[in-house]
Amino acid sequence: MPDPATYRPAPGTIPEAPGVYRFSDPQGRVIYVGKAKSLRQRLNSYFADIAGLHPRTRQMVTTAAHVQWTVVGTEVEALQLEYNWIKEYDPRFNVRYRDDKTYPVLAVTMNEEFPRLHVYRGPRRKGVRYFGPYAHAWAIRETLDLLLRVFPARTCSAGVFKRHGQIGRPCLLGYIDKCSAPCVGRVTADEHRGIVEDFAEFLSGRTDRMVRELERRMQQASEDLEFEKAARLRDDIGALKRAMERQAVVLGDGTDADVVAFAQDELEAAVQIFHVRGGRVRGQRGWVIDKTDETPDTPALVERFVTQFYGDSSEGAADQPDNPIPREILVPQLPADAEALQQWLTGLRGSRVSLRVPQRGDKRALAETVERNAKEAFTQHKLRRAGDLTARSAALQELQDALGLDEAPLRIECIDVSHVQGTNVVASLVVFEDGLAKKSEYRRFEVRDGAEGGDVASIAEVVRRRFKRYLSENQPTHSDEIAPEPEFGAKVRTGIDPTTGRPKKFAYAPNLLVVDGGQPQVEAAADVLAELGITDVALCGLAKRLEEVWLPADPDPVILSRTSEGLYLLQRARDEAHRFAITYHRQRRSKGMVASELDGVPGLGPARRQALLKHFGSMKKLKAADVDEIAGLPGFGKRTAEAVVSALQGSAGE
Repeated sequence: MPDPATYRPAPGTIPEAPGVYRFSDPQGRVIYVGKAKSLRQRLNSYFADIAGLHPRTRQMVTTAAHVQWTVVGTEVEALQLEYNWIKEYDPRFNVRYRDDKTYPVLAVTMNEEFPRLHVYRGPRRKGVRYFGPYAHAWAIRETLDLLLRVFPARTCSAGVFKRHGQIGRPCLLGYIDKCSAPCVGRVTADEHRGIVEDFAEFLSGRTDRMVRELERRMQQASEDLEFEKAARLRDDIGALKRAMERQAVVLGDGTDADVVAFAQDELEAAVQIFHVRGGRVRGQRGWVIDKTDETPDTPALVERFVTQFYGDSSEGAADQPDNPIPREILVPQLPADAEALQQWLTGLRGSRVSLRVPQRGDKRALAETVERNAKEAFTQHKLRRAGDLTARSAALQELQDALGLDEAPLRIECIDVSHVQGTNVVASLVVFEDGLAKKSEYRRFEVRDGAEGGDVASIAEVVRRRFKRYLSENQPTHSDEIAPEPEFGAKVRTGIDPTTGRPKKFAYAPNLLVVDGGQPQVEAAADVLAELGITDVALCGLAKRLEEVWLPADPDPVILSRTSEGLYLLQRARDEAHRFAITYHRQRRSKGMVASELDGVPGLGPARRQALLKHFGSMKKLKAADVDEIAGLPGFGKRTAEAVVSALQGSAGE
């Protein structure tokens, strides 16, 4: 019997948000769709002791080979999306609606003299308006119960309507004012049809006008001291607002759109697309792509995705009954040539296609849902690659082979530098052991001597300081000197703090040292290692532009495949070092580091620096000030103002 633990998500990776989940078999067929208020709590229940599960649930989890989930905003969205995907995939283990011809809808029989509101399943009929579908019939009845306070339309069958007309007394709903009782002539056919049309208009989405009208009438009743009427209208407004809880996965009638969202970092991007047809989410697709130099930002990613995704549909798209190119494509940002791209899509479809960014309402809410799913997919992608033991082992083996190392680089250290146009230089050193970040070993540096020589000199200074500490912390102590000699070839770890018994900060050398940069940075680091006599540490550099790996004394870079797990590990180390350096730089800047740009100005002491910052409020505003503005401050002359402006020129940005 297959073990569900083989595909169980890693602990803590399942979100606690509401959503819909899908179990798939080894062939990728969806075998079960479910919804949950908390995805984490519900999915964890499937991976409990198999013996304690219901027999059918046990069969399902042992048949499945993969589980996916989609995050939504509310339980209502999860309910609706569950319905859509059960109809879409027809999963074998979903049996609740297996015998139904269709899911229930709210039908309004506009083809009758006295239209009726009722729950309906079956084929569509001419002259009847349908709202839904709903996942449960009780959801329709709850909606009706709320709305009949405001729209007292007929809900009874033809037989009941005829019988009460014959006896001349309305049913119970007529007595409690949830039916206008057209059966006994309380309202005319036209008046009753008007009530039903208002009801249909409300469910179609035109809700604001109705709410505003009721609020106006409530206010008027209150001013006329008709407090019972005002209280009833207040309750009616509350009923409408409860019924107005709109679903982001269900849009207005006839909506035909694709909603696209991205989640990205400097190297990769996750793309999610929801296909909305007939106002319902009919499908969801997602990819993770490598970002190239030609697609650096979201508008460029949008252009690339739209052209590639819809380009294959150029032949005969207009003649297909289910056109793969929708009337609307909703994207997070418009590309620079959005108009030309829109015209191209229009030509492919054979009718107008709108490419736009949703700004408000249900479409904006759905776009936010798609964005949440893109972020979730991107997080899962990174966790899978980082947390997969097989992938980590493959990455270390690839690096050993590609870089010609004697052993797998079980400990990797990476150095990155951050500065403001050559000033206020800081650096970071991050550590990866067995392919995983070891944050307790991270270190950060304030670069002093190397600041004047740019990144190359800064890298050299950090490498020198790091390995000087390594050498000093591995000097033998008295206890080490009297210890017995180790076997030939064995490594001795002398960097243990005798007081705490723990390793010192820089006691362990890496198997591989990675610097952020190309050949100049690598050569600078190699010179420092040679100067210190360190020969057992491998060295390489990773250049951002083309992701080339540079080795010392090698005129040509090593090119690793873009899908290489080894390259991915180097990229993760480089990106983590960059993040750590930037974070440290911003922390120092927030504590007044930028004010040190004024330290070297002649005649400008601490009091005057403080006066400048207090007057202008920020360094950004101070840099925008001219000589006259600064010279006009008490205690400042023109010469001092000119010196300040000269010192601040060109110092913006990172």
